[in-house]
Amino acid sequence: MNSEELISSLVQDVRPVRRHALTRRLLVGLAAGGLATLLIVGIWLGYRPDLWIAMHGAAFWMKWTYTASLAGCATVATARLARPDVTSLGWMWIMLVPILGLAVISVGEMAHAPSAQWLDMWLGASWKVCSRNVFLLSVPIFIGLLWSFRKLAPTRLRIAGATAGVTAGAWGATFYCLHCPEVSAIFVLTWYSLGIGLAALLGAALGPRLLRW
Repeated sequence: MNSEELISSLVQDVRPVRRHALTRRLLVGLAAGGLATLLIVGIWLGYRPDLWIAMHGAAFWMKWTYTASLAGCATVATARLARPDVTSLGWMWIMLVPILGLAVISVGEMAHAPSAQWLDMWLGASWKVCSRNVFLLSVPIFIGLLWSFRKLAPTRLRIAGATAGVTAGAWGATFYCLHCPEVSAIFVLTWYSLGIGLAALLGAALGPRLLRW
């Protein structure tokens, strides 16, 4: 048997993969995990009683834009890392854009506030639980992504796991905005990002074990 015959025998029973199958599978995993997280927010933490009013203010959209844009960038990165042909990772700098944008807003807010208020702006009223809550809310989404990866083919397992963790953490933080009343950009930049970072560390630790194929 020559090489061409061997290749033909190996692929003769292989069904063609439908177009956009990877994207659909990731979206299903994200949607399932996101729905679970949304329910957990409502049952465990509760939605803000003034949510409708808050949505008319700039602070809510500042938080939501940060977390949702970071989640979008991380989701795209996760989709790319789910493929076996990833070589360069230089394009991943795009995930820094939302962080740098919020950092600029934070500096602007603090520059216009008396220095005596800076500590309160940084700690808010919930800094002790914020990062923990964001991390815990990321877990169902991370599990959904793990399900998605079971039929995908990542080769950079640790970085793929970390990026999936950022994706889960950022989407979890986005849903957490429906509960959290904090309004300071420096609070969001610090404590939301810490929760997202913890999810990334979890993904990096579990990636080599759970994403192997």
